[in-house]
Amino acid sequence: MSRRPLAALAALVLPLSVLAACGDDDSADDPAGSDGPPASADPSTPTTDADVVAGQPFPSARCEANRAAGTIRYLSSFDYAATASIVEVLVADAKGYFEELCLTVELAPSFSTANYPELAANNAQFSSGGSFSEVVDFATKNEAQFVVVAVEGKTGIDGLIVKDGGPTDLAGLAGLAGSTIGVKGKITPSVAAMLAQAGLVEGTDYTTVLLDGFDPKVHIEVPEIVGFPGYKSNEPKQLEAAGVPFTLFDPAEFGIPGSFGILYTNAQFLNEHPTAAQDFVRAAMRGLADAVADPAEAAEIALGYINANGNAMFLSPEGETARWAVEAELVRSTNSRTPLGVPEPELLRDEVGTYAAIGLFQGTAPDITPFVDTSLISGVYAADGTVVWPGT
Repeated sequence: MSRRPLAALAALVLPLSVLAACGDDDSADDPAGSDGPPASADPSTPTTDADVVAGQPFPSARCEANRAAGTIRYLSSFDYAATASIVEVLVADAKGYFEELCLTVELAPSFSTANYPELAANNAQFSSGGSFSEVVDFATKNEAQFVVVAVEGKTGIDGLIVKDGGPTDLAGLAGLAGSTIGVKGKITPSVAAMLAQAGLVEGTDYTTVLLDGFDPKVHIEVPEIVGFPGYKSNEPKQLEAAGVPFTLFDPAEFGIPGSFGILYTNAQFLNEHPTAAQDFVRAAMRGLADAVADPAEAAEIALGYINANGNAMFLSPEGETARWAVEAELVRSTNSRTPLGVPEPELLRDEVGTYAAIGLFQGTAPDITPFVDTSLISGVYAADGTVVWPGT
């Protein structure tokens, strides 16, 4: 894809530390040694010839190792939408960040559920997951060795959109007993957990029906449903723009945990090419920092990719700008304890435990240790929370 001129970048980072090792043991799950926020690498640790040092030339040995990884294939989860775990990769690609780290990256638009078999077979090396639980659910059902390397939104992104005239608070949700809720595929876990909190269980207290397409203005007119789940950064914004009244129930407001913007890889690629895996994350996190700092620019970059790919999902400039404005703020506000995207294992355990209670994972919360690595991403950040980036 041709690159458009972009604004100059802000000054970068302080000197770095040694890169943390990649692994599946407890230290990889929580390198800080507790359930507190994972720490960045210790800046007092001596560096090696293959370490990235802020402002210093990119190590030649590391460059050779990254080139040896070959083409790294990234599959998006919803076309090239301006959404977390997609937009930062687009920004990194557009600004040449992958190239600066000797990485050859191929981008392909796709959908999250279609990508899991491709990552499991190492036909692709990175992708965007809808939530941490979604990634773990596929992995446990299919014995897939997925490794989540970034969790960008530390809250659920979905909510329940209820037609005007329906309930307006959690207690009122109990009044939906006997109703039908529209879904795209199936009801989202955080919405299901919220309804369960109101005493409603799918198949017993309410039914679901599949909806066609992705247009919430069409969905809200379907007569037999009382509402439908949607992404807080998308469907509500479309309905507001069209002047359609509705009530949005946000599971996060009722204490339901969740996540979005999941960047993951597979254990085979991570083990065979650890520096390439880490530097893909390094470039993506620099892209994420740019995208959060300038949401309008990031949305414009995403639209360039969308249009170059034919815009099969009919995504609009207004919609993508609004989408990323909402998500950028959620990413910023939910990463107050860590640098952007660093997974917090205690939050992820709470998420899978909550969803197991409503039947996900066959009712038993899995051990998350094999499915998340915090050391990889922690190693790309300096002590001040900025991405360690080489210079000339």
